[in-house]
Amino acid sequence: MRNELARRETTAAEVHKLEESAREFIGAAKAENTNRAYRSDWSDFTAWCDSHSVTALPAAPDTVALYITDRAATLKASTIQRRIVAISQAHQAANLDTPTSSAIVKTVWRGIRRTLGMAPDQKAAATVDVVRAMVNTLPATVAGCRDRAILLLGFAGAFRRSELVALDMDDLNFHSDGVTVTIRKSKTDQEGEGRQVGIPYGRNVHTCPVRALVAWIEELSETTGPVFRAVTCRGNIAAARLSDRSVALTVKKAAKAAGYDPAGFAGHSLRSGLATSAAAAGVAERDIMAQTGHTSERMVRRYIRAGSLYRHNAAAAVGL
Repeated sequence: MRNELARRETTAAEVHKLEESAREFIGAAKAENTNRAYRSDWSDFTAWCDSHSVTALPAAPDTVALYITDRAATLKASTIQRRIVAISQAHQAANLDTPTSSAIVKTVWRGIRRTLGMAPDQKAAATVDVVRAMVNTLPATVAGCRDRAILLLGFAGAFRRSELVALDMDDLNFHSDGVTVTIRKSKTDQEGEGRQVGIPYGRNVHTCPVRALVAWIEELSETTGPVFRAVTCRGNIAAARLSDRSVALTVKKAAKAAGYDPAGFAGHSLRSGLATSAAAAGVAERDIMAQTGHTSERMVRRYIRAGSLYRHNAAAAVGL
């Protein structure tokens, strides 16, 4: 009898351990930023339910319909869409039927989309002229040297800010043609298969991404560890890796110094700027996608359309 109880307790403990491991794998199935956003969305929904004395889990379809109707007064349609996904994910994780698939929620959501619109709120693209202007404002300091490398490498590689700050010295391979950058993991490569991006030498020494990167590494005087690090107000380089938010702040600061509205720029501006500039220069779609790492033609074609607005323009060809 004792042996049987012990066996059952052992089995229960093993099952509990497996459940914990399963939850960890579920959490790892999505990027941390996505999980963080879902947690925030779910917290907002539960707080709303508490304030209206209704149950959040399981939630009734009418509850979700009223919630998204209320939030439509203050939130963008894209944010509401993410809230709906978060509510659905929470119910699925609890092995409950999701209320978001009900007819009432779908109908209300369709009305919100038609009313608010789903056009993306995109930041301005830092095209090649904009990047040149930004670089020209940077001071001849240690921080200025780092920021020059961030702006030029981020633009030439069409890197996401998370990809830039994740770079280690081992990810850089310099050769006669330029530098090959290995991206170990990215938003569209959560399994970490990795990809390599070639950064060629620039025509202009002042705006060459390879030379800017070499100059920063010489300041860094390190052969291992993070490539981009914090710099103190006294010009001392810290050991800590730079945060992805710092990249966005660097872009905004340089944009402001160059005379642009910083509110219109973000870390993504470098990535979209390369794609837009390449499209305007007539670079083929497949070549743009090879550099940006886009896996969806639909996404990269947004930039191609923007870059081709005046290069292939019907009004320009009729002789006004």
